[in-house]
Amino acid sequence: MKKSVEESFLALKRYCESENYRGWDPYDGLNSRIFRATPLNRWRLARLAWIQLFKRSPINLRKLLLVPREYNAKGIGLFLSGYVNLYRMSIKSVKGEKSESQKYLEKINHLTELLADLRSGGYSGDCWGYNFDWQAKAFYQPKNTPTVVATSFIGNALLDAYEITMDESLLNSARSACDFILKDLYRTYDTDGNFSFSYSPLDKTVVFNASLLGSRLLSRVYSYTRDKELAEEAKKSVIFSCKHQKDDGSWPYGTLPFHQWIDNFHTGYNLECIAGYTKNTGDSGFEETIRRGFEYYIHTFFTEDGIPKYYNNRIYPVDIHAPAQLIITLSRLERLDIYRDLSDRVLDWCIDKMQSDKGYFYYQVNSRYSSKIPYMRWAQAWMFYALSEYLLKTK
Repeated sequence: MKKSVEESFLALKRYCESENYRGWDPYDGLNSRIFRATPLNRWRLARLAWIQLFKRSPINLRKLLLVPREYNAKGIGLFLSGYVNLYRMSIKSVKGEKSESQKYLEKINHLTELLADLRSGGYSGDCWGYNFDWQAKAFYQPKNTPTVVATSFIGNALLDAYEITMDESLLNSARSACDFILKDLYRTYDTDGNFSFSYSPLDKTVVFNASLLGSRLLSRVYSYTRDKELAEEAKKSVIFSCKHQKDDGSWPYGTLPFHQWIDNFHTGYNLECIAGYTKNTGDSGFEETIRRGFEYYIHTFFTEDGIPKYYNNRIYPVDIHAPAQLIITLSRLERLDIYRDLSDRVLDWCIDKMQSDKGYFYYQVNSRYSSKIPYMRWAQAWMFYALSEYLLKTK
């Protein structure tokens, strides 16, 4: 490889720590103090257009239009899982006044305390959302509206930390997050009584990866508590999503007419979550679903040159989330060793084409231009987690 993964990771780590994990996000355009002061902030189409302008522009408009750098709870959760990986790798010998493991333990404790402060209040259990208003085609989410996606990643990170610290409050928080999933999210049922969890308490959309992320957290908490309700509800929601898998092994993003695309990293989410449910519950009934889905994923979304495609039918834009999710998916399906050559080619391409000399990773590479904005959650947190996972599993 042109640049070692460890060297790349250390450069990224220095950057993220220097920024104290605060940053911008592709979807934070509505945090603009200028936009919020105008009547346009009250119009749905104006909000949607404003977010897309910020998301698609290769020029960072955020300083000019007064978008602050902030903590993103999901990003902090990904950093937490990454530091747990570093703790597991750390050498016990003392370097200076503190051992490496002690330094990482302090980071873990700091991030868990920060996540406690970032919780969204007023719901049935612990939950988290994004630090910005979010206008999508299907719904509008005010700032800090909790979502199943953010909550599930953070719940899993808390359980990662619990395995290191044995701090019961972390397990209790993850269990509380299950109450949010079970009691506050809308359910879309099929004729057999299986269902999909909604994205948030404010919408009724069916998004397969989002629902499966909730299923995975329920099943993982079940593996600690043996609360049968968690496993039973998780299974029903897994069945719902598996029934929507196509014959070729793929999944569309969701059920709405404008959710019919098939992309790289959300397919990886689906596989990771179904495999997680299987491991956490011992239910082996979805092995064929995983097999077909993985065959489609691994043979569709990566070129011979190691370029991670965004969609199933075209390469560009190359999004930093795709190579990060490849490492996580291979690790969770216990196939990183088998596909080590592919993962190395993808990481080699990614580090060479998408990492700045300052250590951070770019957002997207297009055929004619690139977006090199250093998004903290979307790019840095994901690559921090993925590279730490790679180093943990390959050393």
